Amino acid sequence: MTITNEPRQAADDRAVHTARTDLSDPAPGLPAVPEVSDRVRDLLARMTLEEKAAQIVGYWLDQNGVVAPMQGEMAATQDAQATLPDVTRDGIGHYTRVYGTRPVDAEERAAWLWQEQRRLKRETRLGIPALVHEECLTGLAAWKAATFPTPLAWGASFDPELVEQVGRAIGDSMRELGIHQGLAPVLDVVRDPRWGRVDECIGEDPYLVGTVGTAYVRGLQDAGVHATLKHFLGYSSSRGGRNHGPVSAGPREIRDVFLPPFEMALLDGGARSVMNSYTETDGVPMAASPEYLTGVLREQLGFDGTVVADYFAIAFLEVMHAVAADRGEAAALALEAGIDVELPTGDAYLQPLVDRVRSGALDEAYVDRAVLRALAQKEALGLLDPEAYEDEPPTGVDLDSPRHQALARRLAEESVVLLGNDGVLPVRGNPARVAVIGPNADRAEALQGCYSFANHVLAAHPGLPLGFSIPTVAEALTASFADADVRHVAGCAVEGTDRSGFTAAVEAATASELAVVVVGDQAGLFGRGTVGEGNDSESLDLPGVQRELVEAVVATGTPVVLVLLTGRPYAISWALDGDGPRPAAVLQAFFPGEGGGLAIADVVTGRVNPSGRLPVSLPRSAGAQPYSYLHPVLGGPSDVTATDSTPVRPFGFGLSYASFAYDDLAVDPSVRAGAAFTASVTVTNTGEVAGGHVVQLFGRDVHGSVTRPVVQLLGYARVDLDAGESVRLAFTVPSTRFAFSDRRMVRVVEPGDVEVWVGSHASASASAADADAATGGVIVNERATEARVLPGTATPRSTVAVDGPVHEVTTRDARLVTWEVAG
Repeated sequence: MTITNEPRQAADDRAVHTARTDLSDPAPGLPAVPEVSDRVRDLLARMTLEEKAAQIVGYWLDQNGVVAPMQGEMAATQDAQATLPDVTRDGIGHYTRVYGTRPVDAEERAAWLWQEQRRLKRETRLGIPALVHEECLTGLAAWKAATFPTPLAWGASFDPELVEQVGRAIGDSMRELGIHQGLAPVLDVVRDPRWGRVDECIGEDPYLVGTVGTAYVRGLQDAGVHATLKHFLGYSSSRGGRNHGPVSAGPREIRDVFLPPFEMALLDGGARSVMNSYTETDGVPMAASPEYLTGVLREQLGFDGTVVADYFAIAFLEVMHAVAADRGEAAALALEAGIDVELPTGDAYLQPLVDRVRSGALDEAYVDRAVLRALAQKEALGLLDPEAYEDEPPTGVDLDSPRHQALARRLAEESVVLLGNDGVLPVRGNPARVAVIGPNADRAEALQGCYSFANHVLAAHPGLPLGFSIPTVAEALTASFADADVRHVAGCAVEGTDRSGFTAAVEAATASELAVVVVGDQAGLFGRGTVGEGNDSESLDLPGVQRELVEAVVATGTPVVLVLLTGRPYAISWALDGDGPRPAAVLQAFFPGEGGGLAIADVVTGRVNPSGRLPVSLPRSAGAQPYSYLHPVLGGPSDVTATDSTPVRPFGFGLSYASFAYDDLAVDPSVRAGAAFTASVTVTNTGEVAGGHVVQLFGRDVHGSVTRPVVQLLGYARVDLDAGESVRLAFTVPSTRFAFSDRRMVRVVEPGDVEVWVGSHASASASAADADAATGGVIVNERATEARVLPGTATPRSTVAVDGPVHEVTTRDARLVTWEVAG
């Protein structure tokens, strides 16, 4: 078939060309013209205003179920009766979630998509195919596609190399199906575990989020799929952990905590798209903030890709934020701020935008800027090439291949965190009877995050199978204890107050030599579930009566292994440190995906030595939130307050069946501000079994011109060591790891002393605030909480003198800590 891009007769009396043709330097006050190819400039010059608008919107082909906030209300503007030729008469920018809105057969849908793209090339005047985007946070969100661990599990693995491989596998599946852009990763830094979207995040440390998120970006884009960084900027700091709530964060916190992961993913990962946050900061919605979307993102960081709107975010400027009187004003605010493409559908950026430009209220230059960026992205993806979609659609599609399964299982294994163990794990010998109890023990959905297809979409299609293998914890334990009598009892549901199943659970535990109790969350959307988008929580207690179930089983005297399948960390001090009977061991797994049941069984039996580390602090209580381990002195416990925010288990915590020692820390005594120093340490597996270990390098700026955290992660390395094996690691640390925004709001490295040490978690080398000493005994809090000694070890702290003048940090400065095995 021969395809031509020659103009066809316009379908109405509109002029074929109404665009401004001068794309040289803009007039004062108008936006700069993006640098694009001659082909893209030529396309823009040939476009009508309506054709321009069509290129910067999406069209949602299927809208069954609810997979976005206020979807029903917002999508009402999209004519459900219109045919695709009518909808695309002027072309189209994106097709929204072709595979991911309802269950479709991948091969059949691909055949349709190839045909539809050829139609767009043939029947629209300029012959431009649609860009197809999909969700891909825990794998391609499509029916029968592999489900990987949720991003909080990525963080728990501390393994960016493995996450990159996962990203590449996901990207390969997407590219095979003709998908061009993935709406991931989420780079929001966790500040409050009450927020429902915590399971989509990587962790509470910006460097961990940045390194792991950048690895995912590289993997996805190496497959030819553009990654979308979200949510720019500060979304996870919404007040009270309430979704879309106002963000109470100053410009320093925004730039020093929330911005660095985006900076890393853009500058080191080359991410090609960014999505705005729904929230407002200091009264200004991010979707209408040129200060951040243009000033910070483009002018400071040099980003030249596309900014896409989070679903309905532009309409929300009118409906939710009330900073726009109508859709036309909302469109103008968003375009001027720097949002190029409206998703998921064309609403504000279609007729309301066209009318506003024609009325003279908005200069067409803002439209041109967005269209040029959108077309440049299509060009980079090959959509403007004549051979686009002239090949045959894929056949023999396998979205859960052995490669997917192996990667999913390995990442799950590395992400399981052992929080407590009195020696019951690993299970030795062959128990005759095992009770597997709990509402999450035998449910595949309990292993999957909010943005898995099962919990995001398939929940609205009861009766349809998942379409891939995902053994539950009960099934995996039954296989692992093949010679045992394994009995499963749910005991209760995830939510609700029904305790009628307690009796059966207690009887099963009493009759067994071991009880594995699996509790936690059900991921879902907007009130359907206990965690996920729109499922914020006022409490950090386990949902429903699950704690009571655990305590009833523990009371039988049978050794209990508590397994938490959750999307957020819960307040479980009662299970780890309580005065009464407690579980003999506690495992934390953040929605570990299709290999999660197998991984947990392997940890229980000892085939896998747990090596996951907490990417978020384990909270003391809901009332202690928001909390971050990156707090200044007065952000933690001290004599000046009777409350204690100390987490039950700190960031970076995790036990092993082996033990590890750190020796001979050697650190350069000085470094010039802006340069790098070296820190070397010997790590030894002093245990009796082989194990993986995450070596964490921490630091503290002793004195700064603004308050600094009492501890921060500088870098980390994951190593595998046999029993008795030692390795010497050498870290190269840019002094920019101690950078912060000074009182001028300039990011700097200041001269002065910094402390550096290696520790097994953030509290392994603690230094408490001492108001008693500071006040000469005037302030001594009689209700101060006694510090609990946790398992863990650390080297002595070494002091590095940062000398020279203040160094002002630029994007050219090194950001990453590297490590190598020293000779």
